[in-house]
Amino acid sequence: MTENTLNSEVKNSDTIDNDATNNKEITIEFKNVNKWYGDFHALKDINLKVHKGERIVICGPSGSGKSTLIRCINHLEEIQEGRIYIDQQELAGSEKQIDNVCREVGMVFQQFNLFPHMTILENLCLAPVWANKLPQIEAEKIALKHLHRVGIGDQADKYPGQLSGGQQQRVAIARALCMSPKILLFDEPTSALDPEMIKEVLDVMVELAESGITMICVTHEMGFAQSVADRVIFMDVGEIIEEKAPYEFFNNPEMDRTQKFLEQILSN
Repeated sequence: MTENTLNSEVKNSDTIDNDATNNKEITIEFKNVNKWYGDFHALKDINLKVHKGERIVICGPSGSGKSTLIRCINHLEEIQEGRIYIDQQELAGSEKQIDNVCREVGMVFQQFNLFPHMTILENLCLAPVWANKLPQIEAEKIALKHLHRVGIGDQADKYPGQLSGGQQQRVAIARALCMSPKILLFDEPTSALDPEMIKEVLDVMVELAESGITMICVTHEMGFAQSVADRVIFMDVGEIIEEKAPYEFFNNPEMDRTQKFLEQILSN
């Protein structure tokens, strides 16, 4: 998608309504968060609030800290400084306390992470049965509902290897939904897909965004960002460099680094 296309498609009214946003419940909050890998400072003094039902797209070059940031939300990565809150509960304390907070959060990865020896239905039922202690029959009903929601209800008895990449990623989305998350994280969900499969996954994500779930998506799909996001965040060298509503982000970026990134990615 070219820059001209973006400019023509995004409405001038697409700006952040600060009053409306501030009145919404805060679902995720980062307070002065820092993360290191040895001597490498991966996240630097991150302060971020995400409101209930908000749709955030995070973009930036490789190694900018995008994936690290969202992996901290469900404690796949531990921070060394600062605090993270999910629904006003700090992501800290005992393993049990952390697990209870993380139950609010679902995640879809770059790779599909499906168990190849289990059917699609078995993959989806595993966590609800073992983590949420649901009866198998109830778990299967929920799994089938979400498989139909993502458009592959007829694939329940197949194995992951029998599905296309796009279908497997839709299974991964359905699996996350089976845990009834309040927050859904996407870590470059289309990066492992062939170009013709990207649209089918993005269509599912658009439908989810319209359902009101709080969503944070790390992606380079700028068309998705401009059409779905409430806010676009640009990261580089572990810092949040700029954040704006989509129209302002794509048409009036303030920082030179943001402008350079957009010039590079929109010219491809």
